[in-house]
Amino acid sequence: MNQAELARLTAWAARHVEGFAGPVHLTRFAAGQSNPTYRLETPGQSYVLRRQPPGLLLKGAHALDREARVMRALGAAGFPVPRVHALCQDREVLGAWFYLMDFCAGRIFTRAQLEDVARPERAGLFDAMNETLAQLHGLDPVALGLADYGRAENYLPRQIARWGGQYREDELAGRDAAMDFLMDWLPSNLPPAQAATIIHGDYRIDNLIFAPDAPRVAAVLDWELSTLGDPLADFTYHLMMYRLGPEFPAGLAGTDLAAQGLPAEDAYIADYCRRTGRAGLVDLRFYLVFNMFRFAAILHGIKGRLLRGNAASANARAMADNFTPLAALAARLARA
Repeated sequence: MNQAELARLTAWAARHVEGFAGPVHLTRFAAGQSNPTYRLETPGQSYVLRRQPPGLLLKGAHALDREARVMRALGAAGFPVPRVHALCQDREVLGAWFYLMDFCAGRIFTRAQLEDVARPERAGLFDAMNETLAQLHGLDPVALGLADYGRAENYLPRQIARWGGQYREDELAGRDAAMDFLMDWLPSNLPPAQAATIIHGDYRIDNLIFAPDAPRVAAVLDWELSTLGDPLADFTYHLMMYRLGPEFPAGLAGTDLAAQGLPAEDAYIADYCRRTGRAGLVDLRFYLVFNMFRFAAILHGIKGRLLRGNAASANARAMADNFTPLAALAARLARA
């Protein structure tokens, strides 16, 4: 960000954020695949700035207004999210939409193995992840003013069509035989519809901030894909960590879970079901295939942004390289 942009940002924030006063120092976080994210420090407070990436954006993507809206509503209900101070939709300031929120101090883990945490603490952190997602799925969208945050019906068919459409439309990133197979298999194997809840859409350990000194989720980040939808789809997206290798974010496949002090997949499912009042998780295979397909479509989009030159993260190439193996894994599971 150049000096002219910093000056415009400082002036805008002084008008829209109570107590804001420069000078500012901006440092970009390494994470933030879709929307570039920065730590913004002033003499009195630290903030986080999240902005759209430069270049051509796909329709409906990088909707920072939705992120800001849902975090404000959830924060008012006591759910752990950073406080959003202000949203800017005036492109004259930085050339793209952005918002400012509080910087939340705590621990961020990029690997679900939790190697940097003492073994006796690991199960508690997993339990906190599980409890927080169950808490989200128990919130009433109507009571939070989010009844119109998404369409409550036909979530799975619409998601399959949405991600399949984005996959097909991104011609620069190319086609894949496994993805083409999944686009036929998924609509033919739909499970019964679930009552819609608020869902995060990208709930992974690296999108959480844990309290510095306790097994507690202090903040859930990255709400770009949030909407109203199927809570089992949201939970099983998170559950994919058990099926993906360490080359993927939060992948646990191949880990000796007992030796590492981590819960087994069956136990983790049982804890979520107990917290949400479910007797069990039916149609697990479909939900895992669906989420692998959806994640593969996201990686396909990263591949396209990389080829167009507007991928936001330094690890975009590594993520894009995971597209083909993940689509193949999903197709194998569907055929099993």
